[in-house]
Amino acid sequence: MGTFGRRLLLAVDAKGYGGVDVVTQREWQEAIRRLLEEAAGEAGLDWEQWATQVGGDSVFAVLPKGASEPDLVDPFMRQLEAGLRTFNRNRRDEAWLRLRAAVHFGTASPAANGFEGRAPVEIGRMLDSRVLKAALASAPAAQLALAVSATVFNDVIGEAYTTIQPREFREVRIAEKEYAGRAWIRVPGYDVTDLDLGETEQPGAGGSAGGAGGATATDARPLNAPTAPGDTVVQVITGTVHAQGAVFGISK
Repeated sequence: MGTFGRRLLLAVDAKGYGGVDVVTQREWQEAIRRLLEEAAGEAGLDWEQWATQVGGDSVFAVLPKGASEPDLVDPFMRQLEAGLRTFNRNRRDEAWLRLRAAVHFGTASPAANGFEGRAPVEIGRMLDSRVLKAALASAPAAQLALAVSATVFNDVIGEAYTTIQPREFREVRIAEKEYAGRAWIRVPGYDVTDLDLGETEQPGAGGSAGGAGGATATDARPLNAPTAPGDTVVQVITGTVHAQGAVFGISK
């Protein structure tokens, strides 16, 4: 039986790494590690105790037990974004280092080749999700796009343990490979609600927000339009209803 444990996880990945020359790739690799270490130091997180797996332009890190979630979400991310701005200053646009980042708290235990458990898989799906990639692509001047899991958002941001306001995040659905869940995305310097993430439906909304498979405003039937032949009419009533024998749904 494996060892059970919940840990704080961070994953980062660079946008467009495969499309730059080897000199730029080398610069990015060096910068990613340095910026992460500097951000950890500024946030009071012990970088030396992090268990990291590096893959060129990506880093997966499992923080030690007791590591502060608010410190990783707030001062760490602020410092990382500031470090990216400094690094990118005076660089040509195509050589900008722009990162996607994800934060999660969940089950992760040491294994033969890294860590095992649900959390490492889930954070990987968040990091590689289409919506997080779209968030960074839709914000051309942004240095960083961050996704946090429901656990982190609800327990840390929603409970006001950071200076970052919940309204700075946008709830999204993520469906990647075998994983399906929700995450909250933030892009510093942008109103994330204005960004085109390519979603067909907004979480928490009453209907589709357009896109493939979703109805647009022009597709919606006017409220006073007659019911077309073959339609199903259903009336939704909230609260207690005392109407024995009444019919509330009519199907033709």
